[in-house]
Amino acid sequence: MLPNREGQKVPNCTFRTRQNDEWVDITTDDLFNGKTVVVFALPGAFTPTCSSTHLPGYNQMAKAFYENGVDEIVCISVNDAFVMNEWAKYQEAENIKMIPDGNGLFTEGMGMLVDKTELGFGKRSWRYSMLVKDGVIEKMFIEPEEPGDPFKVSDAETMLNYINPKAAKPKLVSLFAKVGCPFCARAKSMLKERGLDYEEIVLGKDVTTRSLQAIAGATTVPQVFIDGKLIGGSEALEAYFAAL
Repeated sequence: MLPNREGQKVPNCTFRTRQNDEWVDITTDDLFNGKTVVVFALPGAFTPTCSSTHLPGYNQMAKAFYENGVDEIVCISVNDAFVMNEWAKYQEAENIKMIPDGNGLFTEGMGMLVDKTELGFGKRSWRYSMLVKDGVIEKMFIEPEEPGDPFKVSDAETMLNYINPKAAKPKLVSLFAKVGCPFCARAKSMLKERGLDYEEIVLGKDVTTRSLQAIAGATTVPQVFIDGKLIGGSEALEAYFAAL
């Protein structure tokens, strides 16, 4: 049975990371002393659930964590520093500190090192998350010991609900735009003024006019979506904010 280490200090460990093409050692003291840190651990970089949901969830909700007393969000995986760095770039995970536990020492110390030999992975981390305050584990969410790769409790929303059930969750904003479009620039400016992060989808590069019409029912840009709702162009966005 995987151990719950709530109330205990994190294992003492040194991680070998790569920063600016140089090796940099980071210790658990560096990561946790005097800080409130959210940690999520997962089986592997570039793997399906880790890439589609686990990492993006924490990256997207980072502001909400920071607004509720969290100093840093750390992702730990039994991968080497090169793989973790490339995965961070691919995921555009600018809000997450990526920590490679290449030899599995931290994961083993946590009692979370499991055998994934049947997948050709060797020893990897079980999926879990934890809230660590000044090096002491306050709360752990450990995925149930079921076949496969369960992902039920270690997600960002569960952790944020534990920290503050009333925490405001970030709005999900997507913006269809075109290079050089002044109305798109205005829409982006309005979103930035209100502290809203957005994903920009560039017409002609990321999507075609046909796809834009199928999604938004329009061929002009910008087209702004907030939490799954079509707001429309820059004037519609201005009206949306005025009505709040």
